[in-house]
Amino acid sequence: MHTYALTYIQRLLAIPSPTGFTAQAAAYVADTLTALGFAPRKTRKGAVICELGGEGRGILLSAHVDTLGAMVRSVKSNGRIRYTHIGGWQDATVEIENCLIHTRDGRTYSGAVQSTRASQHVFPGMGGEPRDEEHLEIVLDEQVHSAQDVEALGIETGCFISWDPRTVLTPSGYLKSRHLDDKASAGCLLALARMVAEGKITLKRRVAILFTVYEEVGHGASMALPEGIEDLLAVDMGCVGDDLKCDETMVSICVKDSNGPYDYSLTSELVAVAKENGLRYAADVYPSYGSDAGTALRAGNDVRFGLIGPGVFASHGYERTHVLGIENTCKLIEKYLEK
Repeated sequence: MHTYALTYIQRLLAIPSPTGFTAQAAAYVADTLTALGFAPRKTRKGAVICELGGEGRGILLSAHVDTLGAMVRSVKSNGRIRYTHIGGWQDATVEIENCLIHTRDGRTYSGAVQSTRASQHVFPGMGGEPRDEEHLEIVLDEQVHSAQDVEALGIETGCFISWDPRTVLTPSGYLKSRHLDDKASAGCLLALARMVAEGKITLKRRVAILFTVYEEVGHGASMALPEGIEDLLAVDMGCVGDDLKCDETMVSICVKDSNGPYDYSLTSELVAVAKENGLRYAADVYPSYGSDAGTALRAGNDVRFGLIGPGVFASHGYERTHVLGIENTCKLIEKYLEK
């Protein structure tokens, strides 16, 4: 299952999809599921939901395909672009990053995030300045020298900006990329669908999957879940760092995030399955985190709720996980659904 997941993950990572600009990623998910013989449907908000089969108690597994990114806030008089954040990220993590600017008429231009005082030979004190929207800007790879030059390209306030994912799979098994949150988990759910389609997983209960598109701004799964769904398992990134036990080779089981504890019985079942199958796992508290499970609950859904995912280092920056983390996540999903 995890070999399928790796393929889907890398394909998803290559598709720009900052929150609000997710149609291409959602179409890839829907087309992939359709090719596998399923009948996915899109919600009015753009999410993709798909029944995989099975009978009895319904469980919905969710992941999100929207990512961090930015939007053109304004075009400066010198032809540089001022950006505004989409999602919660630190400006220092994008300095000197390559990016794409997507116009509303379908054109795409490349650029890079640079300091407004970018040259050490010209501005010796540049290293001591803050890294924020006031001191960073996007320099287009076009011959532009004024706001009028930029606007003639179709670039204006409201155009979306996506970061170069810089995806690398190392010989040692590390997968490095932006946007592993949450395309690593989305790939795992597509792999699950493929395993079901090929008859390699026997579902012991009704299973549906959901790919949301507004998670990074806080309302991804704020919707009415399908009738008969009793459990919601959010599959998102696992946190790595500080006093957490998880590393990139593990599947992380979240027991509590910044919104409070996850359902005790569902979480206990996940831990038991991980132990029974000898999986590399960690049960951790995420100190600054929210998931689609929380937004589904705030929308009024009465379900048990849990959260798992591959360990991801340097979250909301240039992230890193490992093939083993993806494998353990896929195995936990598979063994839990077969139980």
